[in-house]
Amino acid sequence: MKVGLECLLDDVALRGRLAGRRVALLAHPTSVTRDLTHALDALAATPEIQLTAAFGPQHGLRGDKQDNMMESPDFIDPQLGIPIFSLYGEVRRPTAVMMDSFDVLLVDLQDLGCRIYTFITTLRYVLEEAARHDKAVWVLDRPNPAGRPVEGLRLHPGWESFVGAGAMPMRHGLTLGELAGWFIATLKLDVECEVIRMADWQPDTAPGYGWPLERSWINPSPNAPNLSMARCYAGTVMLEGTTLSEGRGTTRPLELFGAPDIDGGALIAEMQRLAPEWLASCRLRPCWFEPTFHKHAGALCSGMQIHVDDPRHYDHAAFKPWRLMALAFKAIRRLQPDYPLWRDFAYEYEHERLAIDLINGSPLLREWVDDPTTQPGDLEALTASDEAAWRRASTDFYLY
Repeated sequence: MKVGLECLLDDVALRGRLAGRRVALLAHPTSVTRDLTHALDALAATPEIQLTAAFGPQHGLRGDKQDNMMESPDFIDPQLGIPIFSLYGEVRRPTAVMMDSFDVLLVDLQDLGCRIYTFITTLRYVLEEAARHDKAVWVLDRPNPAGRPVEGLRLHPGWESFVGAGAMPMRHGLTLGELAGWFIATLKLDVECEVIRMADWQPDTAPGYGWPLERSWINPSPNAPNLSMARCYAGTVMLEGTTLSEGRGTTRPLELFGAPDIDGGALIAEMQRLAPEWLASCRLRPCWFEPTFHKHAGALCSGMQIHVDDPRHYDHAAFKPWRLMALAFKAIRRLQPDYPLWRDFAYEYEHERLAIDLINGSPLLREWVDDPTTQPGDLEALTASDEAAWRRASTDFYLY
């Protein structure tokens, strides 16, 4: 298969449409060709394309910022001599001066298929600014490594944020190009936008189920090291709103979690007792780990690792990472009712609302966890209707 970048580079007629127009690129380290040439270098070497600027999202164009809320500066590319603007620094939206540096913006970002991944919010912002400044946006599409499954509560009105770009569930099932179509329709944007589609992407085909395993994996963000993390992320991202370690400071971030004062084995047993159907198509392994940095750094933690890499047990459509993590929180509440689970800190510069609520796009998940009378079926009823509504709305934007 070919990603959108490769389809553009291979199509003489398509490249010709950029001749005489100033071109900018929004990219990060995963924006590469099959032979691992970065998009910036590949485009700069293409005679028809006049690169005049580039943009970096969260973690930077180079992907060097290792944690959340670490801002990147603007700089001048030493080889090309063009400005590299940060969209996770002094601003989150491109300014008028930035927009004036190009006629066409090429967006080449690898998403993880989760609402919390800020690259999709950056996509929304550049589409809105392109409509405002009469600029064109071409999305060079890439695979959604989480594939087509949909899961989680939809974001409620008024809960939009940099980690909540719109009223989609946690696991949205779309590619970045398909999301562009949804944003344009939902926000009623008058913008010149073209999606350079991938060739032969097969989101439902095993064993990758969205990720073509013949292609090299490059971290789209520093703590996204492999496909297993991408599969788990729509659930384990919620750990960022808790006092539990999500495995940052270990070699398996966002695949394992724990804390010094919980019992991983007892937690798994309680999860299996409460809702075994929410634990389908994965293996949960009790484990111990000591983070070298971030939450509980230097402390021995008990917890579990979520294993989704054994094809004998993994079923892509049946695996429910969001429900799995919700169940883990509920089990902790059952085992330790007074456990200080929710982390109270400024998450993505939001000071008024709890991080767990911002992540979920409403307080519903937290309220379900904290209410001792609620059962898994209560959350299932809320979530299933949201998921069904999103499937009906989102399939209109499928390109593959």
